[in-house]
Formats: sequence, C-alpha cells, structure tokens
Amino acid sequence: MTCPDPADLMQPFSVDIDLQQGLMPNAASHLTRHASDMRGHYADTDALARLIDSGDPLHYEVFEVPVPAQAGQWMYCISTLQPGRVGDEFFMTKGHYHTLAETAEIYLCLRGEGYMLMKTAGGQCAWQAMTRGKMVYVPPYWAHRSVNTHEGEPLVSFCVYPGDAGHNYGNIEREGFPRRVFLRGGEIVIE
Repeated sequence: MTCPDPADLMQPFSVDIDLQQGLMPNAASHLTRHASDMRGHYADTDALARLIDSGDPLHYEVFEVPVPAQAGQWMYCISTLQPGRVGDEFFMTKGHYHTLAETAEIYLCLRGEGYMLMKTAGGQCAWQAMTRGKMVYVPPYWAHRSVNTHEGEPLVSFCVYPGDAGHNYGNIEREGFPRRVFLRGGEIVIE
C-alpha cells in the first residue's frame, strides 16, 4: 500500500458529543427544521398551519462535522427530534433516500422512543422501534424517517453513513411515505 503525500492527507480529529442532551457543541454544521419547514409532510395540513401560527416550534435538528463527500470517508451526526404532534400525528423528520441509493445508514438511539419508518421506491414498507441502546440498520435503497412517539422527551440518535451518500429529499416530497404514526384513542398506531 502506498501512502499519499503527507501534505494531501486529511488529519485525524475528534469532537465532543453530549449523549444525554443530543448535542454536538462544536459542530461545523447545525441544521434546524421548524414546523414551517415541514409543509407537505403531515396528513393534517390545517393542524400544521395552526402550529406554525402559534410559534413555529422546532421539530428537529442535526449536528454534523462534515467530512469530504467521497468514498472511504464516514459522515456522522447527532439527530434530535422533539416531542409533539401535528393533529394526532407524531413529530417526524422529513425523511430521505441517499443520493447514492446503494449506500446504507446506521442509527443508534441514545434517548427517547419512536420508530424508524422505511420504504423502497418499489413499494416495500418497514419500520423498527427505536429505544435507548437500540441500533437500526437502514439498508441501501431504503428511504427512512424518524418519528418521536414519546410525549415528553426528544428522540436522540447517533447516525453514521458513507461520506459520499448524499441526501435526496425531493423524492420523499413527491412520493410521501406509505405509513404514518398517530396517537389514536390513547394508543400509538401505524397506518
């Protein structure tokens, strides 16, 4: 094995992560999504409009330290999804495929409760429960979104995926997800 010129090598680094709070204090990238960013994703558009008008609460945030978007690199992040509902539908992330559809992603739940909803372009649908200490493997070609079903605490996940995977949100915005997670009669229902 030959090593590249030392001047071309990426230097090793480390970051601090607050596992309990779901924060990466020195993140180079901090994405936030509020209720107004979630138009088109919830079944009850009137309830979403009321939520936006009442203060536009934070839905989720993602903390990253980006690496080069190339094969061989590994991106990692902390995702923190707040508790709440739009009508009777639990707060969720937008969801995405990877731009390189043949790439996978790993989610390790650090705190909270919820589900990872997954779907393929071919119509398959699956979900896995997310609880503290549970790891969910999202295989290549599966779109995925997190849903927080805990009434009082965030759903916090540590995520790892290939640096060149990218995110494709557009297909989700056009196709939606075949399953949603609701609170109906005091019970969590996936329909």
